[in-house]
Amino acid sequence: MSIYLPAEKRFILVNRLAILSLLLVIVAGGVVRSTGSGMGCPDWPKCFNQYIPPTDKSQLPEGYEQTYIDSRAKKNERFSKLLEAIGFKDLADRIRNDKSILIHEEFNAAKTWTEYVNRLIGVITGVFLLLCVVFSWIYVKTHTRIFVCSVINLFVVFLQAWLGAIVVSTNLMPWVITVHMLLALLILCISIYTYFHARVHRESKLLLNLDSNYVRWICMLALSLSVVQIVIGTDVREQIDMIAINEQNRSIWTTMLDHMFNWHRYLAVAVVLVNMAFFFIVRSRYAHASEQSRWVNFAMALVLLQLLSGFVLVYFGFPAYMQTVHLVIACVLFAVQFYLLLLTGKTRQYIGQ
Repeated sequence: MSIYLPAEKRFILVNRLAILSLLLVIVAGGVVRSTGSGMGCPDWPKCFNQYIPPTDKSQLPEGYEQTYIDSRAKKNERFSKLLEAIGFKDLADRIRNDKSILIHEEFNAAKTWTEYVNRLIGVITGVFLLLCVVFSWIYVKTHTRIFVCSVINLFVVFLQAWLGAIVVSTNLMPWVITVHMLLALLILCISIYTYFHARVHRESKLLLNLDSNYVRWICMLALSLSVVQIVIGTDVREQIDMIAINEQNRSIWTTMLDHMFNWHRYLAVAVVLVNMAFFFIVRSRYAHASEQSRWVNFAMALVLLQLLSGFVLVYFGFPAYMQTVHLVIACVLFAVQFYLLLLTGKTRQYIGQ
């Protein structure tokens, strides 16, 4: 039995809670997108300049519409200058010339509170990640990478918070949302990485290792396909949102999508095949009770659920709730695959051991 110091137990517990909270943020973000609540709060970090948002139009600040439009315009100009400074002049010009960014959205209490809850979950997640930094101090000499990665993760969270403000100020500009999602996945990866190495520090069985690079390469391929699918899926989702504005007949939405939708479907076949190959290889090399086998079982179940949710989306008119389910399953699958990548690089438990 592995012996952990009390401070190490606290770090592992908080790190685990941070991972769960990050996944909950992704769920909340999916709900925000599926309900169209992204602009439920027109400002950031407060909501209508209040810590507790209004529940009725009568509680709104006087003249708030123009105030937030002006504030949004100033933020976008600063963001455009930053993009120009790092070489993205075309993107900067697109933001400056896109008048739809400044269109005001009417107050809707349900959407406001949906977005507000999403932000609260984000704040709680930030607290957990801050605690990870505090509790990781115990590893500063013995396992420095845990402390360093925890600190880096906190900086990435600040970057993510700043980008969240840009998402609001640009009125949910698609490519900004995509970057926002990818940053969330990066934060999730770092948290999983520190959790894994905190366990490795005390559980010597996780250090047993035999050369098996091809297993890791297959896992890396599966992981890469998941990232590509998430990015393409985000683009398809943006197209669906635009189509839904002018076309109420859901049955023809698939015919109105461009080639990205076809790529999304073709790559889904590759995702299934690669993950099946990885599943059978892991099951043949590792003990059925091993951690690798348990997690690869979970990954395969997620792949099948993802496939099922995709069928429901295409053949049942893209129901909003299933869009959220589809996104969440993809992100959980990504997290499991990343953890398996770490496990297959550090642990070898064979049948009979």
